Amino acid sequence: MRVRRAARLVRGLLVAISATGLMASAEAQEKAQEKKIKIGVVFDLTGPLAGGGSELNYVGAKIILDHFAKTGVQGYKIEAVYADAQSKPDIAINESVRLLEQEKVDMVLGFFSSAQCVPVAARVEQLKKFMWMTTCISSAVFNEKGYKYVFRPQASGDQFGMMTIDFIAQNAKAKFDKEPKDLRVAIIHEDGAYGVDVSRGNEAGAKKAGFNVVMKEGYSATAPDLSALVTKLKRAKPDVIFHTGYNPDITLLLRQAREQGLKFGALMGHGAGYGVYEKLKEGMGADATYIFNADPISIWLANQKTMDPKLPPVIKMVGEEFDKIRPGVAIRSAHVGIGASNTYVFMNDVLPRAIKKYGGVDPDALRKAALDTDIPEGGTMLGFGVKFYGEGTPMAGQNERSFPVVIQYIDDKSSVVWPKSQAQREAVLPLPKGTTYSNQ
Repeated sequence: MRVRRAARLVRGLLVAISATGLMASAEAQEKAQEKKIKIGVVFDLTGPLAGGGSELNYVGAKIILDHFAKTGVQGYKIEAVYADAQSKPDIAINESVRLLEQEKVDMVLGFFSSAQCVPVAARVEQLKKFMWMTTCISSAVFNEKGYKYVFRPQASGDQFGMMTIDFIAQNAKAKFDKEPKDLRVAIIHEDGAYGVDVSRGNEAGAKKAGFNVVMKEGYSATAPDLSALVTKLKRAKPDVIFHTGYNPDITLLLRQAREQGLKFGALMGHGAGYGVYEKLKEGMGADATYIFNADPISIWLANQKTMDPKLPPVIKMVGEEFDKIRPGVAIRSAHVGIGASNTYVFMNDVLPRAIKKYGGVDPDALRKAALDTDIPEGGTMLGFGVKFYGEGTPMAGQNERSFPVVIQYIDDKSSVVWPKSQAQREAVLPLPKGTTYSNQ
């Protein structure tokens, strides 16, 4: 009896051990088969750039990443790891390296400031890792760099500068009753990579248009006082000011301009702080009305009739999610849509191809998949298409099909006024008589 009982106990123990081993083996096999891409996401969540548009880009990107975290992509789980660049280039570099080397992310995505994109791109390329830039615009990121692993669907800074100049050139006679050669223009900009690049586009466009450039000057975005710059602008007496800045420098400049009685006919902004209407309104009140801004079109203003029919539901979803996060906002910032649309292009187009065609999510698979991207106009939420300049070209990695538009803020609404193919209303130009800065 005791022998049989002992034998049964031994057999039961062996069965239990075997079952445990099988379970452990199954769990190990399941973990081995679990596929995942870790995406490092870097934006400025603190510091001056956060309120200048970076935090809104982060919100847009996160909405899309959260959406794909629920669905996965081609059997891969999506895990986003977020980092705060704190509005400092050195922090952006350090956080990107930390994400890649310590957090073991497969790639980095995001980046608002061109002053960060330029050095971070060089470092990521050196590490032979993949970088997808959603927002920064400086041409200096790519120009003659020959990068293989760095890509940007966003428009470049010189396009911003050329677009606003073209808008004024085409309206000089009709709106200002002046020939281009008689139109006095001032080009002012923050002196980082972003401001310098846009101002070059302004300058090249002004020369082509034949404008009388009466002033061109840069300044530090962190300057505590811009009154000397305002004094120079007063002496120059420009009809149009082309300004590239973040915030709070925009608010500081315009407050001191009001105090010193600076007058002009139009103010043309270029993305960044000019793309955050709530901040402009907060700092300037009613004087935010009639300001122009060049940016990729807001996804909520883009012509959905000419858009890929799969995209309007995504735009609706982004808007609903944003309204939960920021209820009661007068104008949904274009920055939210920029972050969302450019992240969506990667998640919906590049990543599936890397997995299906090139076998995974390593840097070379992602690079090859990005180079294969061929999205026609109307194929993104921002309206433009996506096709990257290839290796061996001066701007390798830059989207050759991107373009910004010119919008104008009127009565707490933003409307596209240029180019004509995208225009939703006639521009109010020059500033109406009786408004704070009007020179009429």
